[in-house]
Amino acid sequence: MDESHTYRPIGDFSSIVPILNKISILGGLSEADLAVLFQRMETAVYEAGERIFLQGDSPTHIYIVRSGRVRIVVDIDTTPLELVEYVTGQCFGETSAIGIQPHSATAVAIERTAILALSARALHELYHADVRVFGLLILNIAREACRRLHRADQTFLHYATAKHAR
Repeated sequence: MDESHTYRPIGDFSSIVPILNKISILGGLSEADLAVLFQRMETAVYEAGERIFLQGDSPTHIYIVRSGRVRIVVDIDTTPLELVEYVTGQCFGETSAIGIQPHSATAVAIERTAILALSARALHELYHADVRVFGLLILNIAREACRRLHRADQTFLHYATAKHAR
């Protein structure tokens, strides 16, 4: 994570309500469950071009785009390759955080972007404070990771099939 940014408490839970239904990793959580989770979350703003984390960094947070857009870029032999773009309500960094693996790519704000973040420390606290909410969150993160893996598999199969057909 770019250490020049200070993450601060979200404050007003109602300020987040408009995007709750867009956040896939929060599916199935009641309003009371969300309140438990959001009291542990933080927020920060990144300007266009600022890095949220770098490829190879140790994961510190799970990130949700509150507003704006984030591009995920991987450097292959010093050549940047844009992988995906995330918009309001989408989550990133969660597989690195849960898997305790270095980030496999760099996250960059495309425009002024507000981020919601759940730190690894807060996730650990959530486990001890409310294991049911923790379990639902982890299940939703696993589902999202499986969806991404499925899309990656489909892309790979598309290219493999096209190459084989030549």
